[in-house]
Amino acid sequence: MIYLKLFLIFLEIGAVSFGGGYGMISIIREKVLTFGWLSEDEFVNFIAVSESTPGPLAVNMATFVGSSQAGFIGGLIATLGVVLPSFVIIFIIASIMKDLLKYSGVKAMLSGIRPCVVAMILATGITMALSSLLNITTINSKPAFDYKALIIFLLIALADVLLLKLKKFKLSPITIIVSSAFLGIIFY
Repeated sequence: MIYLKLFLIFLEIGAVSFGGGYGMISIIREKVLTFGWLSEDEFVNFIAVSESTPGPLAVNMATFVGSSQAGFIGGLIATLGVVLPSFVIIFIIASIMKDLLKYSGVKAMLSGIRPCVVAMILATGITMALSSLLNITTINSKPAFDYKALIIFLLIALADVLLLKLKKFKLSPITIIVSSAFLGIIFY
């Protein structure tokens, strides 16, 4: 039963999500918390691990959630569920892409989807920031500053801004993740 539920939930997530892995995070969060598969803290940790490992974020999340609930087979099934809609859609679109882009309706639809994806990514970022830095997980939660997390965030943000301004150099995501992990080891 858990295998079917994992497959159907991640099939739904893969079918209705636009904007890649970051666009899917809010939907994955809603589903895994609703079904009690992960706590808020576990979910945030899974995102960190998913971003740190090779491969698409949504695929990594599906694999981690599936394997946490039903082992190796659960990970495979959840991953298949999240990938299958994209595979089918891309396969169909690739065969008729040149013909589709000439229609103004298709261009208008894609232009309308972009702001929604940005809003979903922004909402997820705000939710993660509130959870990580202020320990706010529900509307009734009282803020409890995690000063260590706030210091790590500020140090990484400051380093990124200073390097960009002074040396015209942007930190790579890998450097930011490794630096954050190192600071986490030091502070925690």
